[in-house]
Amino acid sequence: MTSEERFERIEHVTAALVEERRKDREDYRQLWRDTQGQIDELSHKIADTNAVITRLAEHSMAADQRLEDKIKLLAEESREQDRRLGERIDALGSAFGNYLAKQSPK
Repeated sequence: MTSEERFERIEHVTAALVEERRKDREDYRQLWRDTQGQIDELSHKIADTNAVITRLAEHSMAADQRLEDKIKLLAEESREQDRRLGERIDALGSAFGNYLAKQSPK
């Protein structure tokens, strides 16, 4: 093999290596772009999920507050009914006592 053929062979191998490296760079860049796209997509999905969780938490807190308000109202109504029942029992006891007092011989 002549020195000229060796130089041509070296140039051919070098050109192949350069082309291979260029293709690798293109592949790496495309992989990087794809990865960035996936990261961006995932970030958007996470933001959407956070928004949904926030809305659900707000709805849950509002429902809890409504339930708490209803329980307080029912407790107030129950205490009021208990108070009225106590008054009725007292009135009935007094009326019964008065009735017995009128019935007893003097």
